[in-house]
Amino acid sequence: MFKHYFPILEWRKTYDRTAFSSDLVAALIVTIMLIPQSLAYALLAGLPAEVGLYASILPLLAYTLFGTSRALSVGPVAVVSLMTAAAIGSLGLASTEQYIAAAVALAFISGLMLILMGIFRLGLLANFLSHPVISGFITAAGIIIAASQLKHIFGVQAEGHNIVEIFTALIQRWDVIHYPTLGLGAFAITMLFWLRKSFKALLLRLNVGQTLAEIMAKTGPVLVIIITVTVTWAAQLVPAGVSVVGDIPRGLPALALPEFSMQLWQQLLGSALLISIIGFVESVSVAQTLAAKKRQRISPNQELIGLGAANIASSVSGGFPVTGGFSRSVVNFDAGAKTPAAGAYTAVGIALATMFLTPLIYFLPKATLAATIIVAVLSLVDLGALKRTWKYSRSDFSAMLVTILLTLLYGVELGIIFGVSLSVLLYLYRTSMPHSAEVGLVAGTEHFRNIDRHKVQTDDKILTLRIDESLYFINARYLQDRVYDLIAKNPQIEHFVLMCPAVNFIDASALESLEAINALLKDSAVKFHLSEVKGPVMDRLQRSHFIEQLSGEVFLSQYDAWQQLKSEVADSKPRCSGTLGR
Repeated sequence: MFKHYFPILEWRKTYDRTAFSSDLVAALIVTIMLIPQSLAYALLAGLPAEVGLYASILPLLAYTLFGTSRALSVGPVAVVSLMTAAAIGSLGLASTEQYIAAAVALAFISGLMLILMGIFRLGLLANFLSHPVISGFITAAGIIIAASQLKHIFGVQAEGHNIVEIFTALIQRWDVIHYPTLGLGAFAITMLFWLRKSFKALLLRLNVGQTLAEIMAKTGPVLVIIITVTVTWAAQLVPAGVSVVGDIPRGLPALALPEFSMQLWQQLLGSALLISIIGFVESVSVAQTLAAKKRQRISPNQELIGLGAANIASSVSGGFPVTGGFSRSVVNFDAGAKTPAAGAYTAVGIALATMFLTPLIYFLPKATLAATIIVAVLSLVDLGALKRTWKYSRSDFSAMLVTILLTLLYGVELGIIFGVSLSVLLYLYRTSMPHSAEVGLVAGTEHFRNIDRHKVQTDDKILTLRIDESLYFINARYLQDRVYDLIAKNPQIEHFVLMCPAVNFIDASALESLEAINALLKDSAVKFHLSEVKGPVMDRLQRSHFIEQLSGEVFLSQYDAWQQLKSEVADSKPRCSGTLGR
């Protein structure tokens, strides 16, 4: 039990010098990558740059103790940073200190929620976020994040929580664009795209190894930072109006519990829940993908505890909500990380940078950090998914489109809430009218298929209806009406069989409907039979009076039902029916 909650007790048994060296190399590379990302995502969240560094130290140590992924790198990420900015920005706080206090409280609440979800094994809550909703949300969030950083590229003040507000503010300040800042921003974006698209190919042509080339390409943004810092310092662009990161406090953050304010916590609860679920879905998806490549497994419920511990660690060290990052985790994986210890070594690297290297980034332009964010999040935008989803499922397309539009127009929280709500409603709508089919025997086999799709054998006095959905209160009335219509249209029927191979559950409402069907058929001199009922479903039915009252029998297979009922029917007349239909 103790080992279950502390996975480190398992992998440390096989930890050796080889794993140590691999983890150390991976940590060095991820540290170089994480420093600019931490600064950039703190600014995205509306926080001072150093808060990003604080959120990248203790969370990594906490995840090392409690996490199950060997390669996941925990820290600030774009989507969660945007959601943090949206959650706290709506509170109308007056000072930076209050803003930081709210971010710290948000991380703490999120951490508590994640740990409780893990203890009570509630990872299944993430299942309410369908893939189209998640895809739509991330696409829209990526667009908003990129748009929100244009103010730093243009060197203007332009605030907004949705795409309309952001572009309206930018257009209103079009005449005050700061061109030195725009030049730095445009250079940084161009270089970052080139590094992402072409740098690896150049390195390979120079006979650099495949793995090293990939790692160098992914850590290439450090080169952009060095160039823009040097240019800003050498050309004395700060007096000319270029906005830079400036003084960042040296040293580690003081440890403290977040301020407890009932009013503040109540205001943050809803946002904390959304951040927890979105962060968990993003993190566990990355962790599972990387684990599968090495035939490893992760525990989703333990991941909840690991992420919860990371968020609480971020909170007590003055940080904001964190989760597993895709790009950092991939770099960590490709660099050869063997265990979560790589995260601990990365934390040490970030801590050393916080203590000794912050003066070196005084001249780092905010436009460079904005460019880093823009290039990173545009890879999340997948508008092509709309076309693919439209071709496959109109209802899923509707959920995706609504999520994208509402996120863009009204903000991230409303977009995800409505997207999830629409997905649930569409699911309820689909299952309220489950697919069902009259079936007959395929000649020469024991298989039964839809009479409208296949040429099958049927009998005028035996009618079999296959139901392709579990039965519960949403579709109970639909089943009753479907059976009543069939019996009314076929007055010669003596036996009705409900074929249940796809029925995994029958709730109390559906049980009452089955009892009503049984009573109606009995009054109509029709015997009601069941076939292919699954064991768990049969166990529940046997705890009721339904089986005792059933006018017919329960058959193990539909073929058994067909054989026995055919022998009972005195005047059977097989008929063939059906061409391709619905």
